Amino acid sequence: MAWVTGIGLLIVAYLLGATPTGYLVARAVKGIDIREYGSGNTGATNVFRVVGKGPGLAVFAIDLVKGWLAVTGVGWGITLLVGDSVGAMAHAWWVTLAGLLAIVGHSRSIWLNWTGGKSAATGLGVLLAMSWPAGLGAAGIFAIVLAASRIVSLGSMIAAVGAVVLMVVTGQPIPYVLLTIAGSVYVILRHRSNIQRLLAGTEPRVGSRPAAPPSP
Repeated sequence: MAWVTGIGLLIVAYLLGATPTGYLVARAVKGIDIREYGSGNTGATNVFRVVGKGPGLAVFAIDLVKGWLAVTGVGWGITLLVGDSVGAMAHAWWVTLAGLLAIVGHSRSIWLNWTGGKSAATGLGVLLAMSWPAGLGAAGIFAIVLAASRIVSLGSMIAAVGAVVLMVVTGQPIPYVLLTIAGSVYVILRHRSNIQRLLAGTEPRVGSRPAAPPSP
């Protein structure tokens, strides 16, 4: 019963992560496929640059909540349906798998032919659900790097690495630390094109926007 319940909850966690927030918002506001503009992904940064500040912030907030809900939902579901019999370590592993699937779902959405965003906002939501001090610390690192460089991708990658250190320093369970390491590597790999532009000095900064897409 525990396995059946857990697998069902993990599927829900993936579907939460796979909900294409940026795509839906861009469709609703501008009538466009956001994948055809800017960086070509559905994340909050691309929506911010192409569609506008308000829609971009809305996408960021919703994507963050997706990650948080995936982790807390599975944690609560396992506790309510199975109880303490599952064990603390097994519970941590179920939560960890939920976070991983939410992160992968955001960037590999079943609804968008396995495309999506770069999982930074959803990953932050997952981190906040597992350890809010580490999550807030990673958000602070992102804010500092962004303020200094005005480059969102750079802030996201440095915050991802900082999150690993914060999870270790705050003494989180091994499954949570391993997920943070895997998630950080995944986020950085999803930023490969950004890394190339950073090295070439062509990565866009906050305040620079591409040509506006046509009205619907």
